[in-house]
Amino acid sequence: MRTTTRIRMTVAGAAALAIGAAALPAAATEPVGLGRYYAQRIDWHDCALGPDDTTGRKLDAAGARCADLTVPLDYTDPGGRTITVALSRLPATDPAHRVGPLLLNDGGPGGPSLGMPLTVGAAMGKVARKYDLIGMDPRFVGRSTPLDCGWDIGQPVFSAGHDRASFKRSVALQRDLAERCRRTNGDVLPYVTTRNTARDMDVVRAALGAKRISYLGYSYGSYLGEVYTQMFPGRTDRVVLDGVIDPGRYSPTLLAGTEPANERSLRAWAAWTAARDAWYGLGDTAGAVLATVDRIQRAAAEEPLRVGDFRVDEHFVPVVFFAGLASDLDERRARLATTTQVLARAADRDPAVRPGPELAELLEFMTTKAGSQVGSVQTAIICGDVAERRGIDSYWRAVQASRVAYPLAGPLANNISACEFWDRPAEAPTVLDNDVPALLVSATGDPRTIHAGAVRIRDQWSRSRLITLPGAIQHGVYGEYGNACADRQVNVYLDTGKLPSRDLTCDSARNALEGAAGRGHPTADAPSRQAPTTSTQK
Repeated sequence: MRTTTRIRMTVAGAAALAIGAAALPAAATEPVGLGRYYAQRIDWHDCALGPDDTTGRKLDAAGARCADLTVPLDYTDPGGRTITVALSRLPATDPAHRVGPLLLNDGGPGGPSLGMPLTVGAAMGKVARKYDLIGMDPRFVGRSTPLDCGWDIGQPVFSAGHDRASFKRSVALQRDLAERCRRTNGDVLPYVTTRNTARDMDVVRAALGAKRISYLGYSYGSYLGEVYTQMFPGRTDRVVLDGVIDPGRYSPTLLAGTEPANERSLRAWAAWTAARDAWYGLGDTAGAVLATVDRIQRAAAEEPLRVGDFRVDEHFVPVVFFAGLASDLDERRARLATTTQVLARAADRDPAVRPGPELAELLEFMTTKAGSQVGSVQTAIICGDVAERRGIDSYWRAVQASRVAYPLAGPLANNISACEFWDRPAEAPTVLDNDVPALLVSATGDPRTIHAGAVRIRDQWSRSRLITLPGAIQHGVYGEYGNACADRQVNVYLDTGKLPSRDLTCDSARNALEGAAGRGHPTADAPSRQAPTTSTQK
């Protein structure tokens, strides 16, 4: 195995790499050696790339403009190779009360965020008029300079399977994923990191002509925001983090620790589905529904399920269920119930079973080359940040230890990742030791970024405030869960810049989002911002 790529560091490069309080005083306009990036002129243009570019056409129709910003691949070598970062801007329409740019990140890692000004702008309502809403596809994501390792699958996180032989197959697959990335993109992998994305964000800030930026980040976007505030103190204005990650548990097995929340979500969904047995026919008790899930998993372990043109084995069947457990909204639960109907027929070896459009999209992403770019970038970011070699047997022990209590989530959350076979990161992980006035939003039942992460950051950031939705199972609250209390508090803060005087609790009632999609009526093809991955991405 090739040794870790060595990075030659010049004096100017060392100054650039050390960007932070010591290297970047508040009065400075740019770090040493990066002037041409910080001072570059942004060439805004139409967003649509063609008639089939739905996001681009919607951005254009809303009055947004797009651009490609140039940044160094390696901040320690600012005169070397460059890449581009794709931006969108929906400008403020109330210039007399303009606050400035609000940079948006939708999570992931590796989640495109170019279209976020549309969805966030709708959630903000009139408050959006005060902001330039900035969508940014992070480096190597979406329309930014791409990275694709040429994988045969798109889903980099999958279950260990039911026995040691299955686990060994997952080890071999993860080893192959890492080797493909090294072979195809080894020259750029050291620079696919959260810290470099944070540096890109500061270039964006300067190119926009702003002394400070406001920031809204969901899920992994909360970690990116935390890293940015640590690396660039004093450069943020209003900060909202929704689905908050504790940076101390950011690791290659990022889902480890979420098993209890996911099993609770599974059991709550099973009870919901049992109450609608006349519609779904999956069991008239929660236990019967869970038995159907177990039967599907056992069948997949015996032989991959045939679902139309797709083959879904024991490693990926749990991912399908896992992907449907991030919310207790009726709409999302109905989708999972409809999916389970399809999988149950496949487990019975029904040759006529076919996936609906949404399930077909998910399976195509997970099990074919179609998802390779997204999965490649997601893995490259996490491994570029925190890759470590624990030893293969340590994962198997963790899987076995969690399997009894958490039969679905345990073997998935604790399984080995490609990071076990990755080169060592070019930089140490960011240590968060600051105190930022921010608004944190968290549902206590969040099965992706567990509530304890928000509590941990609230404890460290004494000047922050926490909005909690007790009992809610939801990953990503603001503008997505239909909770008027939480949405209102975020908008008041973005409008006035004043945090609540104390932490707040919002009733978890779902308001307008409860109803049409619920009461037992499936809406499997309704739009969703749920990403087809099991990462922290929404």
